[in-house]
Amino acid sequence: MDEEGFVSYMKKQRKTERTISTCVDNVKDFEDFLKQHGTSLEKASKHDLESFAADHLEKKRVSKVMWGLSHYFRYVGADHLLSAAGRTRETRVKASRTSFKLRGFRGVDPKHASRLSALGVDNTKKMLEAGKTPLMRDELSERSGLDISVIEELVRLSDLARIQGVKGIRARLYYDAGFDLLEKLRNVTPETLLAVTREFVKRTGFDGIAPLPKEAQSAIATAKKLPDLVEW
Repeated sequence: MDEEGFVSYMKKQRKTERTISTCVDNVKDFEDFLKQHGTSLEKASKHDLESFAADHLEKKRVSKVMWGLSHYFRYVGADHLLSAAGRTRETRVKASRTSFKLRGFRGVDPKHASRLSALGVDNTKKMLEAGKTPLMRDELSERSGLDISVIEELVRLSDLARIQGVKGIRARLYYDAGFDLLEKLRNVTPETLLAVTREFVKRTGFDGIAPLPKEAQSAIATAKKLPDLVEW
């Protein structure tokens, strides 16, 4: 483990000493697990990570440890492990998360929601599961008879809705104002998000208010922490 480099990276990300220490401990724990199984961090596979979560960690620790490891995987550019950590973490936390109904999003055609509901896709969780890859979105478009643009819009809205407090109206505002991907929220400042959404509401007469400063900060911070679940 490149501990010195990782710590320096985390400091540049403005993480607290406590967070850095916890993440380093998470990586060391995973590294010890790998050594016991005859491999290393450099050679670790998705299967190794899944085994670590299932066989080594207490269930209540899985989500936090995967979150900690995600920072290291992002630092070393191990995208395959970063994605696996995100999926593993999401599996642990989604059971306690109430999924938002697709028909609850502002501007969604009820007929479109009904067609998807008939296929068992009626909420954000199921939408993300059914539309996480381009191929799966194409297949869902064909099965539902809905244009691919409708499917992609609902996947993007569902992805935004993973942010706490971003649901029917707020997800639509972010989407319509141009922040239709988590990646776009990750790369914007709170000041810019506020300015753009305020201007959009004023210009279009959007039936809703722009986010408050603390809400904008929270949305961006959360977007940076959430693992990627959708392939574009």
